[in-house]
Amino acid sequence: MSSKANKLNITPMPGYVVIKPLDAQTKTSSGIYLPDSAGEKPQKGEVVAVGDDEITEKGTKIKAPVKNGDVVIYKKWGGSEVKIDGVEYLFAKFDDILAVVN
Repeated sequence: MSSKANKLNITPMPGYVVIKPLDAQTKTSSGIYLPDSAGEKPQKGEVVAVGDDEITEKGTKIKAPVKNGDVVIYKKWGGSEVKIDGVEYLFAKFDDILAVVN
């Protein structure tokens, strides 16, 4: 787990990851600043904790597709948002993750 996750004692259940959403871009490429209300929720974030491998009903093991520190793109409506010590996190299933940003 990352140091931030250790401080919060976050341990996701098997098959889940904890993601800290990255701030949405507030400035356009042409230099125009956008108000908070104009932007959509970010769909990109940093993985701060990873649960154990998921075991399906058939007994198949699904390994975590990411590791702590990875920046990922996740489903727009996936996961559950939780605020811990004033910081918003997203608890998402392994299959809510669409891509790892290189």
